Amino acid sequence: MSSQTPAKRTGRSVDTARIGSGLKLLAVLVGLMWLSEVIDTATDGSLNQYGIISREPRGLIGVLTAPFLHMGFGHLISNTLPLVTLGAIIAISGAARLFAVTAIVVVIGGFGTWLISPPNTTTIGASGLVFGYASYLILRGLFNRRLGQVLVGIVVVMVWGSALLGGLLPQDGISWQGHLFGGIAGVLAAWVLSDDKKPSVKK
Repeated sequence: MSSQTPAKRTGRSVDTARIGSGLKLLAVLVGLMWLSEVIDTATDGSLNQYGIISREPRGLIGVLTAPFLHMGFGHLISNTLPLVTLGAIIAISGAARLFAVTAIVVVIGGFGTWLISPPNTTTIGASGLVFGYASYLILRGLFNRRLGQVLVGIVVVMVWGSALLGGLLPQDGISWQGHLFGGIAGVLAAWVLSDDKKPSVKK
C-alpha cells in the first residue's frame, strides 16, 4: 500500500488563481452593465426607472441597481474604461477584495446619493463606483503603510486627479452627489479593509 501526500499549491499558482478570480468578478460586473444597457435600449429605456430616486422609499432599490444602468452606450463606454482599469488593479488582490470594495461603495455611495440629491431626481450610472475605486486606490497605501500601494495611488492621482476634481463640480445632468459619496465610500473601504483591521490569529 502506497501513501500519497496531498499536493500543495505554490505561491505563484495561488497568486494566479487569486488574480484570475478577481478579474472574473470584474468581467461579470461589467458584463451585467452592458447586458442591462442592451435590454434598456431594446425596451426604450424601461430599466432607467430603477435608478436612485432621491428620498423616495421606492428609489432605494436603485442603490443596488443604479450602477448597472446608463443613459445610452456613450455614457456606458465613458464609465467602462476607467472602471475596468481601476477595477483590474483592485482585482489583483482577489475576488473577495473586489467584492468587498464594490459592496461598500455601492451601498454607502448609493445611500448618500439617495439622501442628498435634489427632489424628484433619478440617478443612474457607474461613475460613483469609479470614484469609489479611485479613492480606495489612492488611500489604501496610506492605511496599509505599503510603499507599492502608495505609488499606485500617486499614479491614480496623476492620471485621473483632474477628472475626479472636475466631477465634484455642479454640472447640469451630472450627479456630483453620486461622485462625492462614491469617493467617500471608497475612503471608508480603504480604512475598513486595511491591514490594521484584519483580525490577528494567535497560535
